[in-house]
Amino acid sequence: MALDVLAVAPLYQDPDVNRVRLIAQTTKNSTTRPKPLPPTETKLTTIETKRIMSVLDETIHKVELVTLLSYVASSSKNSEGMLGEDIMKAVREHQDLCQILLDRVSYLQEEERQLQEEEEFEDEPWFQDRVLSIEVQKSHLPPLMQQIKGSTKNIVRLLLGNPQAASLLQVQTLGRSAEAQSFIDSLVELRGFLFEKLLTSPMEARDKTQFIQDITRRNQRNQEIIDTLENELAACVRNRDAEDEYEELDVIHKEEKLQLEELKRRHDVLVEEFSQIQAEQEIKAKKRLEAEQEMVHMVRAAMLIQALWRGYLVRSMLRSKKRKRSKSRVKKGKGKGKGKGKGKK
Repeated sequence: MALDVLAVAPLYQDPDVNRVRLIAQTTKNSTTRPKPLPPTETKLTTIETKRIMSVLDETIHKVELVTLLSYVASSSKNSEGMLGEDIMKAVREHQDLCQILLDRVSYLQEEERQLQEEEEFEDEPWFQDRVLSIEVQKSHLPPLMQQIKGSTKNIVRLLLGNPQAASLLQVQTLGRSAEAQSFIDSLVELRGFLFEKLLTSPMEARDKTQFIQDITRRNQRNQEIIDTLENELAACVRNRDAEDEYEELDVIHKEEKLQLEELKRRHDVLVEEFSQIQAEQEIKAKKRLEAEQEMVHMVRAAMLIQALWRGYLVRSMLRSKKRKRSKSRVKKGKGKGKGKGKGKK
């Protein structure tokens, strides 16, 4: 399923991938609901949750590979030794398909622009013929896009079948466009949200929801009391010329003011408690994200060291074989020399 989603991505980078982050930021900024408390569990325990995270991790990995195809195509000479002939052949075929699609789309856009400029001749037969020709050419685009989808799947399969090549390609992060990197960052951010959601048990979710509802209701009650007292105070001020004496009103006003201050103080305490809880949660989430990022960097570094070590072993083995061959040739040469000397005697 993840491969079907990735296969629609062309070789070039589309700036529309940044819409995911824009939507996420809009949702995050527009909400006023407080964040829930962090879950008590730190590891996934059920098979279902592990499978969900595995699918998302696999999707992120494939997106990282697909978004580097443009870099591979632009540096084919350097990439061929790194990825192999089969992968580079598939990349070149994919690049050709994408270029054909871009050329056709550009041509159709130019044709439609010209037709818009000649709309006054829309009743002419030649104008209708051009419109029909454009529609026919548009009908050829879906099969071409399907071929691009298939070539993308083929490249991903080849890369997954060659983990060493995929690891070497994944290190080339500088070859990824800013829009693609933003899309990957959004997926990683989504993974963090999903991971935290999967760690939360139904009972914890109910407790957190109940906690937020209690805080909200308490805040609403306090606000209602404040509004009532303020309305009563305003009414007393308006009617003090016709009221029970000024001194009595002044005493009532002071008492209500004290009550109001007490309610405000309680409200401030609740707000401070909520802010502390929210700050602690953000700190824990940040530490967890930093730990995950550090683990990713460590894994990538380990994979790079292993690749370098394998290359060193292969070169050492080749040098050793070369030395053995040269020694054997020297021995054979000496043996032939001795045989000639005996013949002369």
